[in-house]
Order: sequence, then C-alpha cells, then structure tokens
Amino acid sequence: MDRRIVIAGTGSGVGKTTLTIGIMAALQKRGITVQGFKCGPDYIDPTYHSAVTGRSSRNLDSWMTGREAVKEIFERGSQASDISIIEGVMGMFDGKNPLTDEGSTADIGRILGAPIVLIVNIASMARSAAAIVKGFQQFGQGDNVVGVIANRAGSEGHYKMVKQAIEQECGIPVLGYLPRDANLELPERHLGLVPSIERGELRPFFELLAEKVTAHIDLDLLLDLAAAEPIDCKPVLFTSKDQLEAPKRVKIAVAKDAAFHFYYPENLELLEAGGADCIFFSPLAGEEVPSDADGLYIGGGFPEEFAEKLAADEGVKASVRSRIEEGIPTLAECGGFMFLTEQIVDTKGNEFPMVGMIPGKVTMQTKLAALGYREASGVEGNFLLPSGEEARGHEFHYSTFQANEGAVVKAAFQSKGRLGTKADGFLTGNLIAGYTHLHFASNPNMVKEWIHACTKYQQNRK
Repeated sequence: MDRRIVIAGTGSGVGKTTLTIGIMAALQKRGITVQGFKCGPDYIDPTYHSAVTGRSSRNLDSWMTGREAVKEIFERGSQASDISIIEGVMGMFDGKNPLTDEGSTADIGRILGAPIVLIVNIASMARSAAAIVKGFQQFGQGDNVVGVIANRAGSEGHYKMVKQAIEQECGIPVLGYLPRDANLELPERHLGLVPSIERGELRPFFELLAEKVTAHIDLDLLLDLAAAEPIDCKPVLFTSKDQLEAPKRVKIAVAKDAAFHFYYPENLELLEAGGADCIFFSPLAGEEVPSDADGLYIGGGFPEEFAEKLAADEGVKASVRSRIEEGIPTLAECGGFMFLTEQIVDTKGNEFPMVGMIPGKVTMQTKLAALGYREASGVEGNFLLPSGEEARGHEFHYSTFQANEGAVVKAAFQSKGRLGTKADGFLTGNLIAGYTHLHFASNPNMVKEWIHACTKYQQNRK
C-alpha cells in the first residue's frame, strides 16, 4: 500500500495551508519523508512545502496538464517518500468553472484514488459543522472523504461538541483540531515570501505549527487513513527511462535565485529529457548569461523585491540584452518579462531601470492585476508555439505593463481567459515574453521547438 492524503477545505481561508505545513513539519520531526503537492497552478504554497520538506513540491492540475499527466507527475514526485500530502485549492469542488469539478481538489483526489481529509473552520458553530461535512459528502461523486480536522476551535470543549456531532451524523472520524490562535495564522502571503524563507525567518513558525499539530491532531490515525492502492499510471510525458540519460545537444541557461525562482519542475525536466542541459545562473549574484548557452529561460519570481540591486548591475543587464539581440532563443515569464522591460516602478513611484529589451515599463500596484487560467495560441514567428499550436498556463501578478507611446509591440500569443481572448505578451526575433506561466506538459511539442531553435542558434554561432 502507498500513503497519500488530500488536505481539502470547505473554501479558501479555512486554514488548508497552515494545517498542511503543520502536518508536514510534524511528520518530518518523526523522521518520515514527506512529499508535498499542490492542487492547481499556485506557486506560493509549494514554496512553503519545499521549505518544510526539503523536497521540491509539485503542482497537480488536471486542466493544464490532463489527467494521465497528473498521475505521472504524482508518481515521479512521490518516489522515495513515505507519504504524499496534497494540499487542495479553494473549496473542495472549486475548479475551472462552476458547472463541473474539472481542475478541482475533488478531481485530483479521484484521479489519484486518494483519501481526503476535510478542513472545517468551526468558529462560531457546533452541530452545524456536521451539516457542512454531510453536504460535502453528499455533493461529491464517490469522493473518499475519510476524516475531518477542525480549525479555529474556541476551546477543547467547543471542539468536543463538534467532534461528537460530526462523528454521529457523518460516520467518519475527526482527527483533531487547531485552537483559535493568531500566532498560528499563516503570515501574510506578501511578495517577500521567498526571501523570508531563504533567510530562515519562517523556521520558528514552522516549528510552532509542528508542535501544535503534534499536540492536537492524531497523526497515527492520519497515517492509517492515508493508505491507498497503487496508481495505474501510463507515462505520457516521460515515456522512456533513458530520456534523462540521453545525450545533451544544447545548453539552456536558467535564471535561478530569489528574484527568479518559479518554474514548474516538469518544464525543466522535459527540457532535460528532450536533449537540453539546463545550466543555472543567478542575476542577483551578479552572474551573467553563461557564454556557452544556446537558449535562455527567465522565469517568474519577485524582481520588484530586488529592483534596486538588479538595476545597479549593468554587467548582468548588458549580458542579457546582448545575447537576446544576438538571437538566443529566450522565454521570459512574468518576473522575467518584467526584468526585460525598460523599468520597474514600485508602489511609491520609484523607478528602476531594467534590461530594456521591451519598449515600456512595468508599474507595481497593491491590488491584484490578473489571476486565472490562460489558453495561449501561437502566432507567426513564435519559435516556441508556432501559429496554430496551443498551450495552457496561468497568470498571477500585481503589476501592469504600459508600452511606450508609439512603440510597435508585437504580441507573442492570443490568450484566452475568463474574460475573453486578447493579444498578449511580446515577440521580437527569438524573444518570447509575457505574464503567462506556460506548463510544457500541456503541449510537449514546445520543448522540441525550443531545442530545435537552440540548435539553429548554436550552429549559427560557430
């Protein structure tokens, strides 16, 4: 038997991430190897998982990658772990649209045959909590809800009333609770999240959560409930065991540091399997684009948090600019796109000069500028996604881009979201840039196209 468990919630804000992190940290203290996963496209929660477990957390998204790929991503990520803990997204049945479960936590649970523990915020209720749990049981389609954890209990007596009601009416165990305590609330998901984790500032918080989870939640019962049958997985992305040992034909430089850190792990692994050697460099540390690179990948992150430092390093900016002007096949996503504009303007109006390959500026704002799934269609001249090809991804950012007056900005994609279809991104030569984070598993042909473009660039340089 394998061990895997989904931590689902009745909605956003009920404490899924807090409890997921706490359970991970408590199990780690027992010497149990934990692998984290996140339902949906979010990349902030996996950052917490990775910090706690020491293993790269992965996204499971049935809309972006398809159902068979979800199984494969899960199987690959779970290797050499004792238990996989899968954090849900929003409420258990919330997904791509309100009429189906596609992309929801419930959908991922069904695909993986995973037991589900439901998190319920019991503040200001007692017996009514049982009605909520029963509603989730009856609404689902054979979902394996095996237990409940109560959050924000006013007291132990309050928790016991809720536990009795749920266990009598719903026939499943309540594993425990966390008390209502401001010190147990997750720090605000501010844009300095990654730097604060790297500095170790959240370590005491993780320790506190582990202590509280150990004291108030039956971890032995959770481990028992997590037992599940092995998954029948047919590889669709990595179809050959020899792929990762295949000879490398090109080198793709990948910006990787606290400013540029968000990459779906599968994107890099698919590049490696396709014949690319991913070589990492840190713009923040003053490292220029490696001279032997045949491609360039600048992913998402928080360049605005380090705008002053990035702006001051003329050598790094010049190396990025000159290589892009030279024609190196480049993909810049979200934070990478921001870095390639002429300047980043912070919320106080301070201006920081960036690489200057994209004619315009990015302005930070305090409210969310865009959030949601995207279907990207390629346009003529897009080396990664040729005209007629489609891929799926996600957009999440607090900034807006404004092109210079009179500048000619050619879009890299036609992007379809909840509000319709629009021209999106920026395309010039072999540079593709935009806010959308593309998942290569949605169209693995992108990998072939990129490596082909890198090979041509490599030959032209000789």
